[in-house]
Amino acid sequence: MKKTNFKKIAYKVIQEESDAIKKLKKTINSSFDKAVAKILNKKNGKIIFSGTGKSGAVGAILSSTFSSVGISSFFVDANDAGHGSLGAIEKNDIVILISYSGETTETFPIINFCKRRKIYLIGIVSKINSTVAKACDINLLIPSITEADPNSIVPTSSLLMSMSIGHCLAIATMNYRKFGKFDFKKFHPSGSLGSKLKTVEELMLKDNKIPFIRENILMNDALKVMNKFNHGVLVVRNKSKKTLGIISDGDIKRISNKNNDIKKLITKNIMKVNPISVDKNMIAAEALSIMNSKKVTCLCVHSKKNHKKTLGIVTVHNILKANIQ
Repeated sequence: MKKTNFKKIAYKVIQEESDAIKKLKKTINSSFDKAVAKILNKKNGKIIFSGTGKSGAVGAILSSTFSSVGISSFFVDANDAGHGSLGAIEKNDIVILISYSGETTETFPIINFCKRRKIYLIGIVSKINSTVAKACDINLLIPSITEADPNSIVPTSSLLMSMSIGHCLAIATMNYRKFGKFDFKKFHPSGSLGSKLKTVEELMLKDNKIPFIRENILMNDALKVMNKFNHGVLVVRNKSKKTLGIISDGDIKRISNKNNDIKKLITKNIMKVNPISVDKNMIAAEALSIMNSKKVTCLCVHSKKNHKKTLGIVTVHNILKANIQ
């Protein structure tokens, strides 16, 4: 094989695509604001992306992105639109057409259908005088650029810009709606992202699985509780169920080395007061980070309403077992 500097080619492609995104940034104007406002103000409708070929593939990805951030969306392949798929488009929908040239003939049946029914059209195009652009109510213009391949014929940089402007729309609506981690989790509960967004409450040990003991019992009895639950920790509370402290197996080992009669000691004289406690809605990965930084293997869990009452405990083992790191 002829010796070729493939890395140099890769650098060139990345540079050209990066330059395209920089040019795209300069084209963002009031039309973008209008498009976001229209999406936010839609009533009962869906966001429908459409295109063909590689632009269609971008539309399918963007539709999935919108759905994952709580905006009802799906993709209609422009190739299939004239063969029955138009029936999926309804009056209150917003249709976003992706066509770099603005002359994709497969999109014309969609345009005609939407115009007859006064369905709102947003175009992602590069030519304002194109057929698609003239038909749309709002156009998000992407700059005409040179594609990254040697002949400037393979859609590369242009696709990246179309994808980027779609991401801008999605994230702008997220910011306005204050769409956060827990909202995202509702629509994306599975996979690695779903695992990363698990809360402490979902993983904690609760109710009769918490090794509670009173503050005034002998360690002889406390040790029996620890052996029964086998969590390596005891949660000390008073008769009002207020958490007073915590005793770990590490604490017991250290005290045993200094005192041969540990079984005769009272729990309140051994416990660590003010144990680290986290809110039940904390992301489990954050709780793991706290455990690592504080060099502990267990955290108490509370609600926002009452920090002094332990609702559960979460251990390093619980979190790692859920494949959270």
